[in-house]
Amino acid sequence: MTPDSKKLFNVLILGISFMFIFTAFQTCGNIAQTVITNLNSTDFHGSGYTSLYIAVFIQPSTWSFYTASVFIGIAAAVLWTAQGNCLTINSDENTIGRNSGVFWALLQSSLFFGNLYIYFAWQGKTYISESDRRTVFIALTVISLVGTVLFFLIRKQEDTKAPGEEDSTNEILGDSSSVRNKLMQAVDAFKRSIKLSFTKEILLLSVTTAYTGLELTFFSGVYGTCIGAVNRFGIEQKSLIGLSGIFIGVGEILGGGIFGLLSKKSRFGRNPIVMLGIIVHFIAFYLIFVNMPSNAPVAPMEGTDDSAYMIPSKEVAIFCSFLLGLGDSCFNTQLLSILGFLYSEDSAPAFAIFKFVQSICAAVAYFYSNYFLLQWQLLIMVVVGFFGTITFFAVEWKAAALLARGSDYSSI
Repeated sequence: MTPDSKKLFNVLILGISFMFIFTAFQTCGNIAQTVITNLNSTDFHGSGYTSLYIAVFIQPSTWSFYTASVFIGIAAAVLWTAQGNCLTINSDENTIGRNSGVFWALLQSSLFFGNLYIYFAWQGKTYISESDRRTVFIALTVISLVGTVLFFLIRKQEDTKAPGEEDSTNEILGDSSSVRNKLMQAVDAFKRSIKLSFTKEILLLSVTTAYTGLELTFFSGVYGTCIGAVNRFGIEQKSLIGLSGIFIGVGEILGGGIFGLLSKKSRFGRNPIVMLGIIVHFIAFYLIFVNMPSNAPVAPMEGTDDSAYMIPSKEVAIFCSFLLGLGDSCFNTQLLSILGFLYSEDSAPAFAIFKFVQSICAAVAYFYSNYFLLQWQLLIMVVVGFFGTITFFAVEWKAAALLARGSDYSSI
């Protein structure tokens, strides 16, 4: 297998592994609050806007529910930092856009499978029974384990050390001070991350990243809950959660595939794709505002009979799911691409900062989703999304100007 083929193979395995893991995780996020609304009539008390740990739902208890959330947060930080580093290592300036799109399309295929099951299994149900819950979450737990095992198929790239360097490295690793050296390397990496986080370009991109965290929470956890709470959708209201997740996936896969294929052919850079993403999201937010009741995110177990500015339409609700997915793919594929391009020599700290900011903002959004009515959640995303688009433009323009002058992107 040629080096280029091995790199593409690694990107495909990376995407497929994430597809399995996030088939479990994103399906869980889509249905968690709906499941917990039924559980909260028992001695269990929790919020799907606070925790998404999958296996806990098989036999839920309040203490394990929140304790496991802490561990999955730590694991997610490691997982996504490693993902960004792996994607960068297996890409170059000519393939980073394509590989980002391929990875994103494979990752978001995860939205199909679990949600397809939810759509058919929960059709006609107004209450989620213990048997329904356990069947779903046992299957999701097994699927996530399969994705974890697949990571071992990723092939290591050949070393590119200078002659004699390998010997000195082996001497260091064999020395009694190797643990101290590794500790010093870890501290050095942390210092680089701190230093990098205060650079102008990372600060600007952090606004865009913050927006992706807010809208990630909305489409993966809040919007499905809103659909499942609208009593005017009749007996289909719970199964529509699954259908919503499927159409979010359609938008994500379509966007990732198209932007991956067109990345090398575009003469206009990343900005038009990000512009398309914010326009698509603004259209979705407006339609959601006029279609969904304002109290849908915080509705009680029995749901809400309220209306917004129109009688709630299932077709409009599902169309908005597609738009949410398409817009999200616009932002994330371009963020992955620009980070891999700008920081190809120091990708791990860059992606660690990216995931840190995104996760913090996603957590903030999950917190306020317990209290804010729908219109206020939409307003927050509109404001942050507007400024996040402008800051992304600024970084891309500067990078393009340096490239036109013959400078390397890493010189920013």
